[in-house]
Amino acid sequence: MRRVLRSLLVAAGLALGAVASAPAAVVVSSKLSTESATIGHMIRMLLEAHGIETIDRMTLAGTPIMRRAIIAGLVDVYVEYTGNAAFFFNVAADPAWKDLDAGYALGARLDYDAHRIVWLTPARASNAWALAVRTDVAGPAGLRTMTDFGRWVSGGGAVVLTCSAEFANSGVLRSLEKTYGFRLGPSQLIVLAGGDTSATIRAAAERTSGTNTAMVYGTDGAVAFFHLQVLDDDRHDQPIYAPVPIIREAVLRAHPEIAAIVKPLMESFDRDALQELNARVQINGEPPVSVAAEYLQSHGFLPRSATPAGGVARP
Repeated sequence: MRRVLRSLLVAAGLALGAVASAPAAVVVSSKLSTESATIGHMIRMLLEAHGIETIDRMTLAGTPIMRRAIIAGLVDVYVEYTGNAAFFFNVAADPAWKDLDAGYALGARLDYDAHRIVWLTPARASNAWALAVRTDVAGPAGLRTMTDFGRWVSGGGAVVLTCSAEFANSGVLRSLEKTYGFRLGPSQLIVLAGGDTSATIRAAAERTSGTNTAMVYGTDGAVAFFHLQVLDDDRHDQPIYAPVPIIREAVLRAHPEIAAIVKPLMESFDRDALQELNARVQINGEPPVSVAAEYLQSHGFLPRSATPAGGVARP
């Protein structure tokens, strides 16, 4: 695995080799996910609108490679998730990760001390694992939180949950059961060996084998489209994975205004806003760059007459 990651990092370095010839340009990148890319495009457009030249390296790689790229200086800024720092620094047992502000503060300190990477303003939303119930079930049962769900299940609520084997077997489901005082029997679980959230959401939407509850990520775009209600983790059982732009300190020193430019954008995001943005890409098939531009314009971050700003694309 180390050899594979090293090879991928070398490939990323070659792909970004031209960065050295344009040191003033800020390399804005993203992971492969819809959410990471869409927010990344927004950040890049805002920097361009404020006269900061950028290099567009969206959807570059997954988390391990992105980490190596920013530490090596091959990427300047991209959107990370607060809870991932628990694994970057081998401190997953720290309860701080279950609180947005505490997890942000801890991750920001660890990343700065170790790598001189600065965490900018996080979104007030989490893309952590969650449960979502069909709205035609959640509404009549009054289900908005996991506490509601636990009470409902314990009282005989007819729940059928479709989830991945990882969710069922890694301890996540058992942790939720313990925290919220319920227990699902074998007849109430449909476990998909390779299931991702698109499969579990569709199972709930189509009532597959009686499914009315799905394993989801909190900001999944398909949740609202398929009429599911994400249940709030009101007792903070799961770590918070809030989107947060991270930037190399050297770049922020060269462009200190970036922190203020990004702050109102990230503060504009909540769970519903991110679900809607993700749905436009994942369900409607709109390009992330177009969704990003429209969001910036509709929220007054860019004038309506503005066209999507294009960073310098480097091979």
